[in-house]
Amino acid sequence: MEHDSKVADDLRATGWIGHLRATVALAIPLAGASIGQMAINITDTVMVGRLGATELAATVLATQAFFLLFIFGVGFAQAVMPLVANAIGRSDAAGVRSSVRMGLWVLALYAAAVMLPLWHLEAILLALGQEEKIAALASDYMRVAQWGLLPALFTMGLRSYLAAVGKANVAMWMSFALVGLNAGLNYAFIFGNLGAPALGIVGAAVASIGTKLAGALWLFLYTHRSRDLRSYDLYARFWRPAWPAFAEVVRLGWPIGLMVVAEVGLFTATSVMAGWLGTIPLAAHGIALQLTSVAFMVPIGVASAATVRVGIAHGRGEPVAVARAGWTAVLLAAVFGGVSALVFWLTPEPLVALFLDSDDASAPDVVRAAIPMVYVAAAFQIADGIQAVSAGMLRGLKDTRIPMFIAVTSYWLVGLPAAYWLAFVADVGAVGVWLGLAVGLTLAAVLLTRRFAVASRMPAPHAAAAPPAPAPAP
Repeated sequence: MEHDSKVADDLRATGWIGHLRATVALAIPLAGASIGQMAINITDTVMVGRLGATELAATVLATQAFFLLFIFGVGFAQAVMPLVANAIGRSDAAGVRSSVRMGLWVLALYAAAVMLPLWHLEAILLALGQEEKIAALASDYMRVAQWGLLPALFTMGLRSYLAAVGKANVAMWMSFALVGLNAGLNYAFIFGNLGAPALGIVGAAVASIGTKLAGALWLFLYTHRSRDLRSYDLYARFWRPAWPAFAEVVRLGWPIGLMVVAEVGLFTATSVMAGWLGTIPLAAHGIALQLTSVAFMVPIGVASAATVRVGIAHGRGEPVAVARAGWTAVLLAAVFGGVSALVFWLTPEPLVALFLDSDDASAPDVVRAAIPMVYVAAAFQIADGIQAVSAGMLRGLKDTRIPMFIAVTSYWLVGLPAAYWLAFVADVGAVGVWLGLAVGLTLAAVLLTRRFAVASRMPAPHAAAAPPAPAPAP
């Protein structure tokens, strides 16, 4: 339990500056891991794009379908983080072990459940009106790539565990290494290099599986063999159920998954709206979206750090530490959002130009259309970061259902209608779509932060109880 106690004590006896340092130290590797994953996705798009527009379109459709089901499953992986953090706060090694074990069980069952729709992707795409050739190619890709879903979800579950126990740097370095491995596997199996067969789009799927399996194996070996984590004995009695922990992962996980899907769906819906306005607005929208996605990686890291640190304080029944851990994360999100806003505001044209070929005749039109969108993105950078971090803080309190309703209401009942009204009724155009995004994200930030302000003043249910002694594995 030495490592367990150290993680909890690091949070306990620190003032505001100590909380700030600890949150930054945890958020950096968490953001780094997310950036590494984004680099993998970009590499896939660039290398498949060399096969042609048809293959790229098919891969985009297949990966979007995969991502939609994957990101909902990640909700169960993220549920592991506050459960482990709470158990650490209680000095409960058995609770850590059972939470991770049941989290992996839930992820395995979820992966098995969604294999069927992924296998029949071609029929689904045809029913949605996609071209036969593209649907067939997407299905060829998916029937290989879908076998990577389970290791991908296991990786996310173990990343949540490592974040909670203060080992997020392991996942970050793994993510960076996998960027190179993925590029090498794509180079070999897509184009037939290094003695491998040229499999085209299917080769990209083979590379994807290889990368995901390598990541899952890396984290399994580390969590199994690390001396620092030996006290948790994570894989002891792995096949023994702990049904209360299983139910808790499901209870916390599905609202997290739905909340993330709601946010991703909001941006997807606004892309559809931008497409109604024409090719140039859609291209400009896509570039502005890429810029905000890159900037969003840091708030994601801060949000996960907030989940861990609030969760440990909540597990110890220390409301002062809960509040300080949370508001420190909000401050970080606001500061970084301000910096991002300043960069977007001062250098919109060079940023947009990074995504365009200067020899393309349409490039100046895309730049002119994208710059106002980047200005609006600058305006909501602070709100976007705060709403993400506030959701992370509430997860640390094991509060996920009401935040999910807040997010769905803010995004879909306020933000999306506002985007439509501004773009098409008020005739503001594509910039109106982005103003609607700003409205939805700002409302979510206000409501989620307010909920944390109230919840953080409430003592944990077990606050008056003494921390339990380490228990045997359940």
